[in-house]
Amino acid sequence: MSRLVYFDCPSGAAGDMIMGALVDAGAPFEDLRRELHRLPLEGWELTRKEVMKGAFRATKVDVEIDAARHHHHRSLADILDILRASTLADRVKARAARIFERLAEAEARVHGTTPAAVHFHDVGAVDAIVDVTGGVLGLALLGADEVRVSALPLGGGFARGAHGRMPVPGPGTAELLRGFPVVDTGVRAELVTPTGAAILTTLGRPAERMPVMTLTAVGYGAGTMDLPDTPNVLRCFVGETAAPAAGPGEEETVVEIETTIDDMSPQLYEPLMERLFAAGALDVTLAPVIMKRSRPGIVLAALCARDGVAALCRVLFEESSTIGVRWSERRRARLAREIVTLPTAHGPLPFKVSRLDGRVVTVTPEFADVVRVAGEKGLPVREVLDQARADGRRQLS
Repeated sequence: MSRLVYFDCPSGAAGDMIMGALVDAGAPFEDLRRELHRLPLEGWELTRKEVMKGAFRATKVDVEIDAARHHHHRSLADILDILRASTLADRVKARAARIFERLAEAEARVHGTTPAAVHFHDVGAVDAIVDVTGGVLGLALLGADEVRVSALPLGGGFARGAHGRMPVPGPGTAELLRGFPVVDTGVRAELVTPTGAAILTTLGRPAERMPVMTLTAVGYGAGTMDLPDTPNVLRCFVGETAAPAAGPGEEETVVEIETTIDDMSPQLYEPLMERLFAAGALDVTLAPVIMKRSRPGIVLAALCARDGVAALCRVLFEESSTIGVRWSERRRARLAREIVTLPTAHGPLPFKVSRLDGRVVTVTPEFADVVRVAGEKGLPVREVLDQARADGRRQLS
C-alpha cells in the first residue's frame, strides 16, 4: 500500500491554503510548527484557527511576522543558504530547494535573465519561505508517497506587484503551470499564487480525475480572500492505494501520439519538439522509417497524459507538415524520482534521483548544468560529468 494525497483546487491554491489543508487532514500542527523552527529565521510564528468559508469549515494557517525583522528581497542563493543552514531532514531541504529553484527558473524566463540573478520580492519574504517549507513538511508528516493535483483555476483580472500592474495569473505563475491542466472559472482574482503553483507542480503530478484510493482523511485549507459565490478553500483527500501488480515501478496509463512525416525540413524538428514539451509532452522521440514508394520518413511519437491529447495534436498540426495523427493508451511503470541539489567538487548541481522500493538506484546529474559548469570552469564536460556522478552516488548510496 502507498499513501496518496490528492489536492482538489476549486478556488485555487496558495502556500497557506496547502498547509491548512494538510493540517486539517491530520498533519500534527505542533510537529509542523516545531520542524519549521529549524529554519534559521527569526521574527515569525505559525498560528492556526478554524474559520468558515461560505458553508465550509476550514483550517486557516498563518505565518505572523514581526515587521521590524521582515526582509522582502532575497536571491535564490540567499534562500538556498537558509535551507542548507537549517537542521531539517535532507529530503525536506532538497524538496524545498527544488521548489525555489523552479520559482527562480520561471522568473528568469519571464524577465530574460538567469535564475541566479533573480531577486525574489514577496516570494523571498519569511512567510513565503515558511509556506514552501511547510508544504513539504506537511506532506512528509502525512507520510505522502504520491501527490496528485486537479485542474487549477487561473483566475483573471489584474493584480499589482513589485513589477507594477500585471494580468492574472502573473507571468511567473503561468510559467510554473506549464504542463498542468488549467481552467477558467470566471472568477476575476488571483486564485493561484506563485508559491502555491510552485509547491503543487513541483511535488505533484496532474490528475485528470480523482485517483482511485481508499479514503482515510479529508482536509480543508482556508484562503485569505472572500470570493462571491465560491468558498475560498483548498481541499485535500488522503488515502491508500494498492501497490502496482504489473511491476516494481509506479504504474500509470499514458497516451502515445504518433505521426509519420516525409516532407518536412529537418531544421523544423527541434522547434516542434520544444513546443510539444511545452504543451505537456512527457517524452518525444524520432525514428527513421521507409514509407510507401520507398520514401524515407520520420515517425514522431510523443507520450502525454490522457487530457493532453488535444494540445499535442494542435502543436503537430501547426508546427509540422502532417495531416493526420493517431494515438493509443499505453500502460507504463516508472521509478519514483525527484530532483535534488547536491554539493559536488565543482559546486552544487541538480540531480535526478530514482528509487525502487525506497532504495536509490540512479543518481544522474542534470546534463545541461554539467555543460554549463564545464564551460564556466574551462574543463572537459566528461571530466565534470564523471566527478558529479561519483559525488552524487557517494552521498546517496
